[in-house]
This record gives sequence, structure tokens and C-alpha cells, in this order.
Amino acid sequence: MKGKTMSIPDTLKTRLAKDRPMTSITLRIPVDVVESMKAIAPKRGLVGYQTLLKLYLSEGLRRDEAQFMFDPTSRLIEALRKHGVPQAVLDDAARELASV
Repeated sequence: MKGKTMSIPDTLKTRLAKDRPMTSITLRIPVDVVESMKAIAPKRGLVGYQTLLKLYLSEGLRRDEAQFMFDPTSRLIEALRKHGVPQAVLDDAARELASV
């Protein structure tokens, strides 16, 4: 990639900020899952199960963002959206590509 510079997407820049705003949520999780997380957290060197849960969320989110935001197909669909291609057409094309 000689001559090209890689830019960090705004979503990633925001995610790297230390002082970003936080919110509280309520999440219903089966008791046995919480107990398993409590047992696993210290084995992974974490303070508690909530930290482990945040780690799981972050890992899954990064994986999905990489798959859906940075792959060539997603970038093409986003470019087409910016050029006025109707969302229904984009959704149909995406479903078609996913089934191949």
C-alpha cells in the first residue's frame, strides 16, 4: 500500500478515548451463566464477572465491526447508500451475497 495512509474510523477513535461517556443498563442473564462468569473471571486475571462480561461484549463487537464495517462488500454498500441507492435494494443485495 505504498503512498496510501490508513485512517482510523471515527467509531474506533471514539472507542479508544479514555473519558468517553458511560451509561448503565439492566440485563437479564441466567443465574448459572453469572456463576460461570464469576468462576472464570479470576482465571482470566479479571476482578469480577462484570469486567469479564464487558470483555466478551468488546470482543464480539470488534469481530462484528471488522466483518460488517471494514470488509469490501460493506464499504461498497455504504458508498452506494451515500449515492442514493434505496435501502431495500441494498438489503436485497446484501442478502443475496450472504447466501452465496
